[in-house]
Amino acid sequence: MKLNEKLYTLATIVENKPGVLFRTANMFRRRGFNIESISVGTIEQDGLSRMTITVYADEDTAEQIIKQLSKLIDVIKVNVLDEAEIVKRELALIKIQIQDSRALTELTNYCNIFRNRIIDVSPDSMIIEVTGTPDKVDAFVQLVQGYGIREMARTGITALQRGSKK
Repeated sequence: MKLNEKLYTLATIVENKPGVLFRTANMFRRRGFNIESISVGTIEQDGLSRMTITVYADEDTAEQIIKQLSKLIDVIKVNVLDEAEIVKRELALIKIQIQDSRALTELTNYCNIFRNRIIDVSPDSMIIEVTGTPDKVDAFVQLVQGYGIREMARTGITALQRGSKK
């Protein structure tokens, strides 16, 4: 991240058709923009999906990204979400190595403190579901790194504007 850059969260409504994700990601590639995270899923209207894209950019670059996204034929709408007025969440699944019963007890306590869920346990590992703000996910990852993270999958940020504004 450069000095005058900040994180932009873009809520993009697109047609739910094959190739839309590729065309969108390809636009970023062609223009040399880096996607920090992207999550995609269907919405309440049939045939449409919502892409939540986060990028670090300065104001001019963010404006250029929005213009380029809006030009794509499959893009219906692009909104820049106001960081102060949004609810955003991320999901992470983290497989952690368990070396002994003490580690299991400590990890279970950390899960309770962070309100995470243990979704699988085997004799030598456990999988933990972490849901929350990206800061919460980062904090938990940092806390458990010393135990030995075997695998991790993060969904990327998904967000909605608070209140009646769409």
